[in-house]
Amino acid sequence: MARESMKSKRARALAVCERMGEHYPHAQPALDFGGDPFRLTIAVLLSAQTTDAAVNKVTPVLWERYPTIEDLAAANVEDISEILHSIGFFRTKAANCVKCAQMVLSEFGGEVPRTYEELQRLPGVGRKTANIVMNAGFGIVEGIAVDTHVFRIAHKLKLSNAKDPSKTEEDLLKLIPQELWEPVNHQWILFGREICNAKRPKCAECFLADLCPSCE
Repeated sequence: MARESMKSKRARALAVCERMGEHYPHAQPALDFGGDPFRLTIAVLLSAQTTDAAVNKVTPVLWERYPTIEDLAAANVEDISEILHSIGFFRTKAANCVKCAQMVLSEFGGEVPRTYEELQRLPGVGRKTANIVMNAGFGIVEGIAVDTHVFRIAHKLKLSNAKDPSKTEEDLLKLIPQELWEPVNHQWILFGREICNAKRPKCAECFLADLCPSCE
């Protein structure tokens, strides 16, 4: 197969985004956070290696028990672990929840920071989480959150062959116009769940089949 030119790849990436927009025009974050940036930060932190549905089951209990940042900052890690025991890496995540709340209070005046650099200083927060918090929490779009769905789909579509999420994001940012970055994560997650399932991809039903080299 001949190597695809950057011009051709950009045109294909644009077509992918346009069709995603047609099929998922109202895609929203799957995590429940009630519009609160801090609760969103914690929810995304908890979602690593765990489904959003599993996180949505534990966060109502967490916020009922610890409704404020101050409450969570003063919580016992073991008590948090009991609430989170049904999700992966719950002990580490419990510790990060408490440390995150403490840092938001001590270093950011009780307000979740709004820059990549500051967000990634919070325990358990990486580039993906920072992207989602800035995008969904503050409406600041400076990147694309590359989770397992976005990473897999980007490679399936041959829009990236990078070995890690950070480099994959760099590839996508070069191909997709900035005005289309905001919905990518939410739309691609839905697409990954409904059509491009990791174990049982529905290539015969896929609305991107003609744009996907993996379906040829």
